[in-house]
This record gives sequence, C-alpha cells and structure tokens, in this order.
Amino acid sequence: MIEDRTPTADPVRDRWRAAMRLALDEAGRATKGGDVPVGAVVLSADGSVLATGHNEREATGDPTAHAEVLALRRAATALGEWRLSGCTLVVTLEPCTMCAGALQQSRVDRVVYGARDEKAGAAGSLWDLVRDRRLNHRPEVIEGVLADECARLLTDFFRNR
Repeated sequence: MIEDRTPTADPVRDRWRAAMRLALDEAGRATKGGDVPVGAVVLSADGSVLATGHNEREATGDPTAHAEVLALRRAATALGEWRLSGCTLVVTLEPCTMCAGALQQSRVDRVVYGARDEKAGAAGSLWDLVRDRRLNHRPEVIEGVLADECARLLTDFFRNR
C-alpha cells in the first residue's frame, strides 16, 4: 500500500498563510537594520492590509520599536482611531509581554503568530497575557502559522551573529 504524504488541510491556519508570508517579508527588512527578524501585518475586518511593521529597535534606538507595536500604531493612524476592533494582527514570533499588552489595549479581534517564544512569549508559551480572564478584552489566538519558516528565520539570524 502506498502512503499518502500529502499535507492535510488545516482550516484554522491555512487562511492566514498569505498574510504570514507578508509578515515574513517584513521580518526580512528588520535584518537590514541589524534588528531581530520579526515582522507584523495588521489586517482590517475585510482582510485588506492596514499596516505593516518590523523590528526597528537597533535602527531607531527605541526599546518599544517591536514589529507588533509599530504595526498597531500605523493601523490606528490609518483608521483614525485607537480601537482596532475587527482587525487581526499577524506576526512571525509570539508576542512578548509588552506587545501582548498593546494587543489587548488595541482591542484587536485576533492574533495570529508563527513561531512560539518559549523564553518570552506572552500569548500561550511562557505567559498568556492576551487571554487572561481578568482582563476586559481577550482576542482569539491562532498559533503555528508557517511556524517552521518563522523559526528558521530567527535561528539563522542568531546563528550568524
């Protein structure tokens, strides 16, 4: 008997692959400035791209210049308001505590991330700030979209430093 090795469809994660590829492209821009390759994309409720961001801490000297924070700021500017209800943030690496707090405060509906961050992740790995029941807003979290590609980008970056 021949074994079928065709990957099975993943209805939860497959719909976010195209957006994650945009986030991966954005992550590639971070390395040009000497930053850790993390990229983020904010999608509107209809799925169109509102804003993008990549890590710019080294480039700007700003400790808060994480991909997620920059993308959220730009999306709020594009919408003309701070509430990002209906929006989805797609990011290559699980958000840290600062970014998870920004996500919670921005009222995004959903966070989609690629690679887990076992050392500093705050969306399910080390902490789960975004879904903490004590908070007034808890976005949906979808993890593992193109996880291997996202993790490889980070591993290669740190290996070559």
